[in-house]
Amino acid sequence: MHQPSPSSGSPDFGTAYPSLDEMAVGISLKAQHVRELMSSRPALGFLEIHAENYMGAGGAPHARLDALQEYPLSIHGVGLSLASERPLDATHLARLRTLCERHPPTSVSEHLAWAGHSGHFYNDLLPVPLTDAMLARVSDNLMQLQDTLGRQVLIENPAHYLRFDARELGAELIPETHFLTRLVERSGCGLLIDVNNVFVSAHNIGIDPAAWLESIPGHAVGEIHLAGHGEDTREGLLIDNHGAPVCDGVWALYADFINRIGPRPTLIEWDTQVPALEVLLGQTTRAQALLHSTRAQQLTRSGMEGGQ
Repeated sequence: MHQPSPSSGSPDFGTAYPSLDEMAVGISLKAQHVRELMSSRPALGFLEIHAENYMGAGGAPHARLDALQEYPLSIHGVGLSLASERPLDATHLARLRTLCERHPPTSVSEHLAWAGHSGHFYNDLLPVPLTDAMLARVSDNLMQLQDTLGRQVLIENPAHYLRFDARELGAELIPETHFLTRLVERSGCGLLIDVNNVFVSAHNIGIDPAAWLESIPGHAVGEIHLAGHGEDTREGLLIDNHGAPVCDGVWALYADFINRIGPRPTLIEWDTQVPALEVLLGQTTRAQALLHSTRAQQLTRSGMEGGQ
């Protein structure tokens, strides 16, 4: 069972929480699938929820989780705004801690993004200029979050639609994979690598997706996301809308990535134009096959090395 391994000197979070099995494949929990999940109980490695949808005191959302508590749970935050200039919202932090206590997850994650400024909240994951000052800000906020929860948090790489200009910022920009590596070293966090976001960013801003993934420290990766995307034909951009099957290019990148770092818990993320459950299960089957293929290759290599 894989668990991200922070570098020496990283904080000790105290309580050891169960982690997802490295071969686990899960789906995002959607209300329209709950009855079918309850009746058919498919073999899923875990379910993921967006934290902000479950911060109320009761009602149907919590009843869903209670009814499906046999499945390991991954809690994915989308609104904490770790890269914002404002301090982290104390009420939001308290609600997230309460949620984690009520429905103990095997994984907690957030985004390298901001969503609020000057008292306004924007319903989006907005881009971050990757500078030394931003590294310090996100690290401090992330350590506060981890201290509040008493556990490691995984940070997800965003999709990109534009490039920042270092001259306009008046600061040197840090390559994204270097930024993520230094964030792990400074805060003790783990990484959630969204392969679709890498694919989308490669198209939009001209990075090499294979080289980007090659630069990620495998020991820090605690989970992988796979999703589909759309296309804005007017602007020539790919849009990370989680509204389509995973494309062949993303599957290929995923296969190469896990072949290098080993199997990791993998989520099929589908949030818009949500299809029938059987469609999602078909995607999980494909991910599971690639994980098993990777495991078989690892065993073969280790057997060959052991025989030498």
